[in-house]
Amino acid sequence: MYKILKAQELTTNIYLMDVEAPRVAKTCEPGQFVIVRTDGESERIPLTICDYDRERGTVTIVFQIVGAATQMMARLQEGDSFRDFVGPLGCPSDLTKEDAESLKRKRILFVAGGVGAAPVYPQVKWLHERGVDADVIVGSKTRSLLILEKEMEAVAGNLYITTDDGSYGRSGMVTQTIQDLVAEGKQYDVCIAIGPMIMMKFVCKLTKELGIPTVVSLNPIMVDGTGMCGACRVTVGGQVKFACVDGPEFDGHLVNFDEAMSRQQLYRTQEGRAFLKAKEGETHHGGCGNCG
Repeated sequence: MYKILKAQELTTNIYLMDVEAPRVAKTCEPGQFVIVRTDGESERIPLTICDYDRERGTVTIVFQIVGAATQMMARLQEGDSFRDFVGPLGCPSDLTKEDAESLKRKRILFVAGGVGAAPVYPQVKWLHERGVDADVIVGSKTRSLLILEKEMEAVAGNLYITTDDGSYGRSGMVTQTIQDLVAEGKQYDVCIAIGPMIMMKFVCKLTKELGIPTVVSLNPIMVDGTGMCGACRVTVGGQVKFACVDGPEFDGHLVNFDEAMSRQQLYRTQEGRAFLKAKEGETHHGGCGNCG
């Protein structure tokens, strides 16, 4: 069992939990994820790691209520436990593979949309701990749905908050803020965008026009988290990939977002899953290709 040391509602339907998981905390890196289950009968939920403390042996997760399983998670309190807390899974961010000196020479921009602020935070924090500054754009529909502002402010080189309705920070979509920063003279060597699929699609459309290489995290389309269900199948540069085993981070300019979002809709129904399985055959699944 994995004890919950902290349970906090950040804003409407978005929760943060610190979980006692020493083995995960010891080896995890920014960009990776865990799979959690509240009990032996509940659904498996893949969640990108928001933070970790190796000394305390804790891992921080942030999740939004989107169905029955996450609703059950939201009812858990400090002192309760998860039945399963498996990880770290997935590949760490490519940034973690570079040395600090080369990173210091890079002009890095992070773009976080909604709950995407949670997986962006550990990457920015990791860079900050190594003396690397990065600009961060955090977008939200409205001020009341904004999360992790203070935490992000403490580690970002420059933090730009934008709300769709103009209730806080800059007004408009994150893409508008990217355009504004470039117009003001900002130049970037790489952009890391994490958030809803539609947001990442339009960020990539813009950054391709601006000539800024862009990395995206496809965690939002993961279901099983092990490559066995076929939910997170995506085409990247003309090749079939699976977000959970090959990612979750990919070159955003090579991702076929329209196909991925269409599959995401189909996968939500039993009929849609059957259609995809029949259409894709042995390539429907990631981990084994023939798990039936």
